[in-house]
Amino acid sequence: MNVLETPRLALRELAPADAAFILELLNEPAWLRFIGDKQVRSLADAESYIRKGPMASYARHGFGLWLTVRKNDNAPVGICGLLKRDALDDVDLGFALLQRFHRLGYATECAGATLAHARDAVGLQRLVAITVPDNTASIRVLENLGLRFEKMIRLTPAAEELKLFAIRF
Repeated sequence: MNVLETPRLALRELAPADAAFILELLNEPAWLRFIGDKQVRSLADAESYIRKGPMASYARHGFGLWLTVRKNDNAPVGICGLLKRDALDDVDLGFALLQRFHRLGYATECAGATLAHARDAVGLQRLVAITVPDNTASIRVLENLGLRFEKMIRLTPAAEELKLFAIRF
């Protein structure tokens, strides 16, 4: 069942059956560079990632990262959704697409629908997003959606510095 739909995309909850896609996405060069190595090296690792991350978040918060698929052929293009991180006061907008689906407007489309869902269905007053400073493509998407740079942060004292963007509804 779809959580959200846009003209070209459908977003639905991730399930263990999506492990092959998650294995591919989490090992793409862009994911490793901009998000980090989650040590997902097998289908079993990917299933565990889905269960302990997105599925646990759905149960705990009623939202999480959703699989994003193209409606015309049901091809998975990426993930997009809402995260509640312990290190952040606000809910965080997250998205990542397979490299072959970059520069087609999918990130803006799914992130925009997720932002509207956060405001209208979840009832958030404020939404944030974080990114490494050199992820210019993601920064462009965030700014196009109305998020503005607020400050530099670290999720842990030893972590790299990240740019924090925010929007108030």
